[in-house]
Amino acid sequence: MKKVAIVGIQGVPANYGGFESLVENIIGGNCSPDIHYTIFCSSADIQDQRKVYKSCSLKYVKLHANGISSIPYDILSMVRSIRGYDTILVLGTSGCIFLPILKILSKSRIVVNIDGLEHRREKWGKLARSFLLFSEKCAVRNADVIIADNKGIQDYVTETYHKPSDLIAYGGDHVMRNVTKEQQQAVLEQYGLKDEKYAITVCRIEPENNCHLTLKAFEQSGKTLVFIGNWKHSPYAQNLHKRYTGIVNIKLLDSIYDLDTLFTLRSHAAVYVHGHSAGGTNPSLVEAMFFGHPIIAYDVVYNRETTYNQAYYFSNVEQLVEILSQNNLNGDVLKQLAEKNYTWRHIAKQYETLY
Repeated sequence: MKKVAIVGIQGVPANYGGFESLVENIIGGNCSPDIHYTIFCSSADIQDQRKVYKSCSLKYVKLHANGISSIPYDILSMVRSIRGYDTILVLGTSGCIFLPILKILSKSRIVVNIDGLEHRREKWGKLARSFLLFSEKCAVRNADVIIADNKGIQDYVTETYHKPSDLIAYGGDHVMRNVTKEQQQAVLEQYGLKDEKYAITVCRIEPENNCHLTLKAFEQSGKTLVFIGNWKHSPYAQNLHKRYTGIVNIKLLDSIYDLDTLFTLRSHAAVYVHGHSAGGTNPSLVEAMFFGHPIIAYDVVYNRETTYNQAYYFSNVEQLVEILSQNNLNGDVLKQLAEKNYTWRHIAKQYETLY
């Protein structure tokens, strides 16, 4: 049996972030009996501190896992995983400045999912971007295996560092739920919505997700939009919330973690709008593909690669308004692509081949 340590997430059970969902779904029923995972979790963030979850061992680090504290949190998790594991799976590059030392001290195979290109995100200042780029360099140069979650990220690694990487995306089939028609109708009534009479988008409210662009386009188009996100997260989010609260065709909802509610809101939408411009394969885009609705995505290589060029793409308000005006949008092929490429059982097996 191979022993694998997972470093870089807040913890499980998952209720936050793409990496948490990744771990939640490669363990348990999707995991080979030949793999035993130990997951490092934040005791500062997780109240339900179990020792075992889905047959995995859980160990706790007394630091917060997000923001600037993610750096010492990840490093301390790596220190505690130096011995006793065949493989250390590091998710993200926050603490990867420690990787050159880990490489010396540990005999474990080091596998790093570098996530999106964090140093390109607008929310970071110049100093933070420089640190994140340095941390990324440490990750790529010292890992035994590099995981890219999107062809665009894989090409970046090849062109920038002249190193190979393994392409493994995210799964999305966990969003498909068995919710009764009565329960679904109750959710629609709760939010004042009608079947296939609205568009939906789910994301963090950050500039690189083009929330401002999406909201302006829907204000102009008059089409109904349900926008789910963390509206209290930052001045950018708060300003948008203040600006668009009260616009009759726009519903701004706080983050929803109940999967049955999310399933209902997504499954009854007419179209999904995806404004992300940074990073690689975004989990919410993969999840949306399973519903078979038309997807209108911001026109960057990551979104085109994820959707196999089968979505509709926009770069500005005018283009989004024009696409929204069309009546013949179709997303059937996206569901077929998702079921072929983005199931968690498939993703879990891809990870296991690297250990």
